Amino acid sequence: MSSRSELLEQPLQSRRNHWNNWVASHAEMKPDQAAFRFLGHSTTWRELHDRSEALAGALSRRGVNFGDRVLLLTLNRTEFFEAVLAINALGAIAVPVNFRLTPPEVAFIARDCGARAVFTEPALAPLVAAVRQDVPELSLVVNIGADSEAGVLGYEELVSEAGPAYAPVDLPEDTPSLILYTSGTTGTPKGAVLSHSNMVGQSITCIRAMRYDRGDDIGFLASPVFHVAALGSVAPMLMLGGTTVIHPLKAFNPTEMLDVWEQERITTVFLVPVQWQAVCADPTVRGRDLALRVISWGAAPASDTVLRAMADTFPRALIVAVFGQTEMSPITCVLDGDDAIRKLGSVGKPIPTIQTRVVDDDMNDVAPGTVGEIVYRGPTMMLEYWQSPAATADAFAGGWFHSGDLVRQDDEGFVYVVDRKKDMIISGGENIYCAEVENVLFGHPRIREAAVVGRPDPKWTEVPVAVVALDDEGSDLTVEELAAWLDDKLARYKHPKDVVIVDALPRNASGKVVKGELRKAHGATGVAVV
Repeated sequence: MSSRSELLEQPLQSRRNHWNNWVASHAEMKPDQAAFRFLGHSTTWRELHDRSEALAGALSRRGVNFGDRVLLLTLNRTEFFEAVLAINALGAIAVPVNFRLTPPEVAFIARDCGARAVFTEPALAPLVAAVRQDVPELSLVVNIGADSEAGVLGYEELVSEAGPAYAPVDLPEDTPSLILYTSGTTGTPKGAVLSHSNMVGQSITCIRAMRYDRGDDIGFLASPVFHVAALGSVAPMLMLGGTTVIHPLKAFNPTEMLDVWEQERITTVFLVPVQWQAVCADPTVRGRDLALRVISWGAAPASDTVLRAMADTFPRALIVAVFGQTEMSPITCVLDGDDAIRKLGSVGKPIPTIQTRVVDDDMNDVAPGTVGEIVYRGPTMMLEYWQSPAATADAFAGGWFHSGDLVRQDDEGFVYVVDRKKDMIISGGENIYCAEVENVLFGHPRIREAAVVGRPDPKWTEVPVAVVALDDEGSDLTVEELAAWLDDKLARYKHPKDVVIVDALPRNASGKVVKGELRKAHGATGVAVV
């Protein structure tokens, strides 16, 4: 029997609470059970552990070390999670990137985080090649699903490569695991640094909110893997040893999705409201033999029509709404289905593992029913914005994380979002920051002034609308002309869906654009969006 001194000499890494150790544990305890399924192929816990460990060794032999940043520019696939585990095993930081961004947008992220390695796949290889022209420091490229060629390494060749294993690394729970870039009101993305401890907190939140107490749940991942929603929903399955079925990214087809739910016996699903609307309207949904136990939604508001349709279509499922933001890993509030109609419009109550306040501009608590900014602190709060001390200090002013969400809280504690202090549009679950779009519009040769506001849309909840003053007064600028000019400058989902021509933007005495006036005039009416 080992003595106490011998036990204390064992590496601390075996006692750490993070997803690398969770996977190692499941590889020992349930080696042949499926961790992931993708397009009918299962990856067992033992395979997940062995492949990520082998990949970590290959990266280490090529100089990836503790604290290095590695980009992940892939579609939805199991190898994404293998790569995250391999990167984190070395103490390096995974940086998932939105594949819909343009080369200049990706290049900014690569330079900002100082990445020298990137995982990609053939469909996105041209994007990576364009980025590397601007960022030659991105010297290590791993292509999933392809063989090695000049300047690019084949993923499977690295996994099967012979060579010395990497030296074990102790990863304290506050070690950075991820950097997730979010657009900011200044128009430049900021990297939210999330620790292993943050993802532990997120896992516990999901386990409680989704009532993962059976141990045999099969989760369904439809969110893009670069989204915190994807990572946040997979984390509890990695903790508990459940199975995650990964859905490939392609044009949304509710019938195909329902086929997968039925065949794979899916028990838990998260979708954005526009997707739930389509699923509930699918003519095949009523005759399905489904195993759904929990259905959840978030990332955008849901109408009472959608909520009632979900309850009517899936009467035996628990309906859960989740609300939050990347910087909080992400969930901060949860609304159970029992309260969804009674508290229509609410994002729910704050989760019990974090602290919240609703405050005025001077950090004084406001009374129930009064609008203020909701601020947070707790174990899911990000560490910082990557190499942005000023932005970090501003976000944590007064010792609390400032969400930028203006809310009111009723006497039962339910939170209602009434506005956004940060000028942001949520379109189809994607965050679009007006300042970022405006900064690009200012570069158009004919645009003298520009402002972007949100307009309600029945499909996407909101879409961006550009209100512009032109140098050549009396002329026109169509949305099609603007889209063609923006194609290589902004991701398509950020493109304005309507252009309103004005003589001049309304400004206050200090010269600032009066956004409220623009929203009132152009946010709710106008030409039909495309």
